[in-house]
Amino acid sequence: MRDIKNFDLKELEGEFLALGAKPYHARQVFSWLYKRGVWDFNYMSDIPQSLRKELADRFYVLGFRLLKHLDSQDGTRKILLGSKDNNSIEAVVIPAKSRVTGCLSSQVGCKYGCSFCASGMLGFKRDLTTGEILEEAIYLKDNALENRLTHLVFMGTGEPMDNYDNVIKAIRIMNSSAGLNIGARRITISTSGIIPGIERLSSEGLQLELSVSLHAATDGLRSTLMPVNKVYPLRELIYTCKEYSLKTRRQVTFEYILIKGLNSSLRDAEDLFRLLKDFKLAKVNLIPSNYIPELRFAPAAKDSVDIFKDYLVKSRINVTLRKERGEDINAACGQLRLNYAKN
Repeated sequence: MRDIKNFDLKELEGEFLALGAKPYHARQVFSWLYKRGVWDFNYMSDIPQSLRKELADRFYVLGFRLLKHLDSQDGTRKILLGSKDNNSIEAVVIPAKSRVTGCLSSQVGCKYGCSFCASGMLGFKRDLTTGEILEEAIYLKDNALENRLTHLVFMGTGEPMDNYDNVIKAIRIMNSSAGLNIGARRITISTSGIIPGIERLSSEGLQLELSVSLHAATDGLRSTLMPVNKVYPLRELIYTCKEYSLKTRRQVTFEYILIKGLNSSLRDAEDLFRLLKDFKLAKVNLIPSNYIPELRFAPAAKDSVDIFKDYLVKSRINVTLRKERGEDINAACGQLRLNYAKN
């Protein structure tokens, strides 16, 4: 059986034609899946019963099972999903006053080995399919207040640019008026700095938000924290991001985790200013580090965070400080999956 969510609308219309069904039935099924949140063909009442049976024999809608969910006092909900091949996938729904954000994984595990992140501690298993990425969004929507998602971010486990085709196909279905109908500017792809992926993204014609994990402003320190920097060093990465910004006219956000005693000093802030001072459409998003016992990294002290931020503000760098969510349930990438594997 095949996952029906792996097909975009045009492809699904072709599948229906091959079955001898009308293309408009494919549009009806799309509506049931993504608009009405119905995951059982038997309940798609405007589809002929004979076609419903044939669809149920040939396709499935949901391939994950819910393994665990954790609820934070701030409303954040983290879910762990189990796949048919016994892998586990994390996703998070983050409510706020004016938005409900779904945080999605793009891979099972991660091969890039950032030293501060729990995502890769169990190793890399495989890419998620288009249908599996969409299924994460479906589960999050089902677990969100009023079954509503307004924003999606690819900031969960894995490197989206390393699973580029499946991620972009899923995004196009999420963005489609026939699909989840989430605006492109409300969808963010976060990358560790995979230059070929950024270059490809600049030609997609999608008004997506691009977020780049930076976390250090010198090659020496960044290569220690993020081995990917040895392949795509800072000079090349920043140049590519500037080219992306010029081509798309979109701002690029640089994520910077502040780790105690490692990258959070005033000198580090000065290095960051020098790196980005000529980048007009750049924003820095400062993130206090999570404490992950296995990695032995601690968040920078509040006064260090304040000094770091104030220096960038005074230097006229566009900067924000992310408010941490779900701390009481260890909502950082990879933590739930890691803890589940231990038990």
